[in-house]
Amino acid sequence: MIELTRLNGTKILVNDQLIEVVEETPDTVISLVTGKKIIVKESRQDVKNLVKSYRKDIFAD
Repeated sequence: MIELTRLNGTKILVNDQLIEVVEETPDTVISLVTGKKIIVKESRQDVKNLVKSYRKDIFAD
């Protein structure tokens, strides 16, 4: 799971395998395969980097 920040400052954990689309409009909107949408403070590139880093950690073990 990756840790992200909602616009109100609340930290949340998101299952990276449920992410379908990440858009900047200008806020970053994450669409999940469940149909739910989450707006976060992190940029699209930050989300991408967090997912890549998390997956590297998982497969390094």
